[in-house]
Amino acid sequence: MNKEAREEGLVFAPRFDEDGLIPTIVQQYDSGEILMLAYMNQEALEKTQITGEAHYWSRSRQCLWHKGATSGHIQEIVDIRVDCDQDAILLRVKQKGQIACHTGRSSCFYRTLVSGVLKFLDNF
Repeated sequence: MNKEAREEGLVFAPRFDEDGLIPTIVQQYDSGEILMLAYMNQEALEKTQITGEAHYWSRSRQCLWHKGATSGHIQEIVDIRVDCDQDAILLRVKQKGQIACHTGRSSCFYRTLVSGVLKFLDNF
């Protein structure tokens, strides 16, 4: 697929990296809060589309992962977006149980960098 077709066309053609993965940003659909960054392979992307719930590829466990399968904190898909050159995915989700992070927080982004030092955000 040429650059113009990829960037301006309506054919979904995600560009997976050399490991077969594509970075996936996960956002709460109504607030816009960024919940997490994960990776999908082709199978995870297909299962996400078929089931309407988020599936990812766990790089640490090297296996497919259905978000919330054990915790109950499922991510219901509202829509799936792709960036301009189709090498990143944005999932807009309805987070069940208000916990997206394995640490028990609502978002994986619970710290901020201030003058080179990490600080916890107050609302996490």
